[in-house]
Amino acid sequence: MNCSPTLPADLSRLALLLDVDGTLLDLAPSPRQVFVSEQLRDTLARLQVHTRGALAFVSGRTLSELDLLFAPLQLSAVGGHGAEIRIDPDVTATVRRSASLDPSIKQKFASIAKFGPGIVLEDKGYSLALHYRLAPEKASLVQVMANEIYAGLPADTVELLPGKMVLEIKQAGFNKASGVLELMASPPFLGRRPVFIGDDITDLGVFAVMPQFEGIGINVGNSIPGVSFTFARPGDVRHWLERLSHNEAITLR
Repeated sequence: MNCSPTLPADLSRLALLLDVDGTLLDLAPSPRQVFVSEQLRDTLARLQVHTRGALAFVSGRTLSELDLLFAPLQLSAVGGHGAEIRIDPDVTATVRRSASLDPSIKQKFASIAKFGPGIVLEDKGYSLALHYRLAPEKASLVQVMANEIYAGLPADTVELLPGKMVLEIKQAGFNKASGVLELMASPPFLGRRPVFIGDDITDLGVFAVMPQFEGIGINVGNSIPGVSFTFARPGDVRHWLERLSHNEAITLR
């Protein structure tokens, strides 16, 4: 923890930007097994009102996945690691910044799953994720084989994104940070001070752009340089957001 910023009870000058898996939601053995409680939906709905719409997900999941997870709630969002952006869920349609990942590239990386029943494939359209939470002993194998495939592809074709017991393959040219920069250039986010909460390597780029807006970066898990505060686990994030949604002025300690 680098400092202890105080967030005001009046959230009308802030923008809340939230990663989902591992930040808002506890990680599960597979992406489909995550759980969204009614309490969390209610918390987010209140925050959407208090921020006057300046509340957004910043996720590797697609917007359609996020909408299904949090239904009937819909928020502004950066989805697919920046491949999709929705500024205003009530007015603006989803803007796509990329085509889907080439099927032939997906097939190359998907072949890694044959080396272990605990390696779970998740096709996100814009990216392919190889989860090995069920087979942690396969971590080295997944990483080595993915790097071998990556080395055989044309330069600047894809990026490999290591995460918590997952390796994700996405097209180059966009990321969460580029999505957040676009989000912050449009109302109701324009001119606000952003508060971003994330937990993984894919969130580092967003933490890096927070100083451009005098923003606050909050990490979940191990402390990293450049963040203002670190929560131990997603449950702490949910509890903190619950308090914030009830108009409590909160000092991060």
